[in-house]
Amino acid sequence: MPICLGLAANKLHHQNEDAALFSFLRACEAGIRELQLGFHAIGRTYDAITAASMLHGYKGLVRYPYGREGGLMKLVAEVVGMEGDGRQLDGAIYLADPVDPSSIFPEALALKRQCVIHGKPFLSTVASARDWVEMERIHAGLPRDRNADRFYDYENQTLALIAHDAMKPTMLEFADRNFELLSRYRRRVGTGTTGQKLNELAWSKGWPADRPWVDRFNSGPLGGDAQIADLVLERRCQRAIFFEDPHVARQHEADIQLLERAVTTVTHEAVCSTSPRVAQRWCDAAMRRK
Repeated sequence: MPICLGLAANKLHHQNEDAALFSFLRACEAGIRELQLGFHAIGRTYDAITAASMLHGYKGLVRYPYGREGGLMKLVAEVVGMEGDGRQLDGAIYLADPVDPSSIFPEALALKRQCVIHGKPFLSTVASARDWVEMERIHAGLPRDRNADRFYDYENQTLALIAHDAMKPTMLEFADRNFELLSRYRRRVGTGTTGQKLNELAWSKGWPADRPWVDRFNSGPLGGDAQIADLVLERRCQRAIFFEDPHVARQHEADIQLLERAVTTVTHEAVCSTSPRVAQRWCDAAMRRK
């Protein structure tokens, strides 16, 4: 079965020809058609795509109700899965405007949360969406898209590795499994305890004992997320792998949202993965990409 994603974009991202939604579609239309991706697009997003004559004649693009009519809520339900009629999404692209109040409406937050819970991609930036399409192209056995090379320029990039307490063991397993690939990055950064545990892992694998594998920032509650957000905003951190635990109350919710908003602010530059399953799928593709 072809992959099918929910698709929504705040007004900022489709109000002119250079907007983020159109930038994504121009860059990835060939890959979208190659993979036969399906999109359940919220009303205004669908209308903007058709008005711009993009994905012309593409049968995989399906119109859903406007957000105010429950369109985004329907996407949340389909990420979970509607067993009665078989409607199920494999993830979602939601290009959020960080200063649009609708980006923190319950249905918008629930869309991300259910994607994380069910291990599905939640792609909130142009860079994340472009990177994901290239990843799926590689898994489908298609030749690499040279226009996506910048997402694999490890030697000139910084990677952030962040995990909530309950997800720290998962992050350590992920780093151990993908140590060779992650070590190619020019720099790795992390918050407090996660950074220390990752350094200990690296030293146990033979990384030079006098060099940290991860440059440690403060712990999340003490501002580490804000410090990394600043790197993102300054275009000094290009990829964040953030293993979130959606099942617990988060005392430093504002700090986490700050990092998420920083990523969406530089939508063309920053890639963010919040699911271990999706992050591993990216690593597998990266190792195959020639």
